Amino acid sequence: MKTAEASHKTSMTVNLPAGTGLNKSVEDYLTAFVKDNLVDALWGREASVWTNKDESSWLDWLTLPERELKNIGEYKKFASEIKEAGFKKVLLLGMGGSSLAPEVFSVTYGNAPGYPALSILDSTDPSQIRAIDSNLDYATTLFVVSSKSGSTLEPNIFMRHFVHQAKAKLGEKFGEHFVAITDPGSKLEGEAKAMNFRRIFHGLPGVGGRYSALSPFGVVPMCLLGMDAEAFLGIALQMANSCRQNIKENPGLVLGAIMGQAQVSGIDKLTIFTSPSLYDFGAWLEQLVAESTGKVGKAIIPVDQELPGQPSVYGSDRLFVFVKLEGDSTAHGVQNGAIETFLDQIQEKSPVVRIVLSDKIDLAGEFFRFEFATAVAGAVMQINPFDQPDVEFSKIETRELTTAYEQTGHLPSESPFFTEGDIELYSDEKNAFAIEKAAQAKTLTAMLKAHLDRLSAGDYFALLAYLHMDHNEIESTLFKMRMQVRDKKHVATCLGFGPRFLHSTGQAYKGGSASGVFLQVTADDSQDLPVPDARYTFSVVKSAQARGDFQVLTKRDRRALRVHIKGDLKAGLAKLKESFYDALT
Repeated sequence: MKTAEASHKTSMTVNLPAGTGLNKSVEDYLTAFVKDNLVDALWGREASVWTNKDESSWLDWLTLPERELKNIGEYKKFASEIKEAGFKKVLLLGMGGSSLAPEVFSVTYGNAPGYPALSILDSTDPSQIRAIDSNLDYATTLFVVSSKSGSTLEPNIFMRHFVHQAKAKLGEKFGEHFVAITDPGSKLEGEAKAMNFRRIFHGLPGVGGRYSALSPFGVVPMCLLGMDAEAFLGIALQMANSCRQNIKENPGLVLGAIMGQAQVSGIDKLTIFTSPSLYDFGAWLEQLVAESTGKVGKAIIPVDQELPGQPSVYGSDRLFVFVKLEGDSTAHGVQNGAIETFLDQIQEKSPVVRIVLSDKIDLAGEFFRFEFATAVAGAVMQINPFDQPDVEFSKIETRELTTAYEQTGHLPSESPFFTEGDIELYSDEKNAFAIEKAAQAKTLTAMLKAHLDRLSAGDYFALLAYLHMDHNEIESTLFKMRMQVRDKKHVATCLGFGPRFLHSTGQAYKGGSASGVFLQVTADDSQDLPVPDARYTFSVVKSAQARGDFQVLTKRDRRALRVHIKGDLKAGLAKLKESFYDALT
């Protein structure tokens, strides 16, 4: 299948096995989409392309590359000002759409000579915040508070913490070290003005968070890094122009038709492979796809960071997408060649899309291509890809718990249904009964086995950890556990860190089909951290988020188990890993 690519330096090839029936369904959909002039209707912002609700209010992302190219001079001037002022580090405080694209830019491109390094805080884990804080020189750090609504809990309490610290270290001029990116008229804008922030940049109300990579939420951090933002936006504009064409070879339309028709036919796990130096792109893509498509009992479940395995461990529910950079070598033990070899084997039974870039900066076009494709997939699935109802439910549950803490000084009591040493198991009555009934012994291994045995063909396993996500040993342990499930149970697997995933894949886990089996991992915090001007602490917030998340999962009748580690986290994780492996074997 051919596409009209935005640049001769980028190519997309598609293999749709005859046995899947996708060739005909995709071809028929492309023919009908073009015949009905739906590309023009999409660009004309007609809600009838989707569900005739409020979709037309959320399509300003279509013209972002062109718009932001006109504003680029302002952003570059500000970035030069920051560079000349001697700032060495930028710490972005945000969640989800406000933080994931800047993270990709920082990880993938780094900072240009003389420009500050950019790091992200998107975790309420107190040990993670302490680790970041301990390495900051406040005199040379610029804090970017990034929040579209201006009222999101996490950026708000991050800001409170660092403003409190900055006041103590920098005095009354602390505001010169803070910048806000937010929608006009938000609560954050008012607070930023009151505290004399150095600068306030405005987002567009008609651009949702997950579609904001090419808006000021992405472009301002891009410029602070010293990236060639003009070239980046220029490549994104080329892709946007290619996606304007009402032809069957439209590159975003083709990808979106494949994603949507695959989901409709039961191939609903979008498995993302990337070249080593592009690995963080998958984290951004996860949010875009999951939050856009996971609702009303439907979802495309993104599967990021799984290593290629033997073809025999994959079910018939996988669509593979490989974003490849030519000439990229080895990282994390994986080479482009190893991925290519795997895809050559798997494409006999599973659909495979390969996107090849000749230069890192060509990734710019993929931000727009996947945004357009995800919007098209939503049309195929007959959903509104621009709302996120179940994210709000988790926020409500969390807010009720933190409010209870403010009033009483403690979270509502809860009791484990099973305890072994320092590991406790929690769930709702229905899940606990099912696990205990199926367990062949009153042991942790038996309980885990009973839960994992609930997985069947077409399901997926999600490991959701409210732990320090930047701790290599923790992430490595959880990653190995996840891969064991893939290899033993032959199902797709996901690994998410809370509360980060709540603003990303959490929407699909709660709003999509009930095909997920979830294992949430929480732990006691060895050290807490106060939230200025609040009775609750960061540890309390994290606990409330984990419990609120879990409550929504169980209210949605999901198969969910929570493991809580008391005492020493390292020893508890080792015990959990051992029992987990035993449960699988």
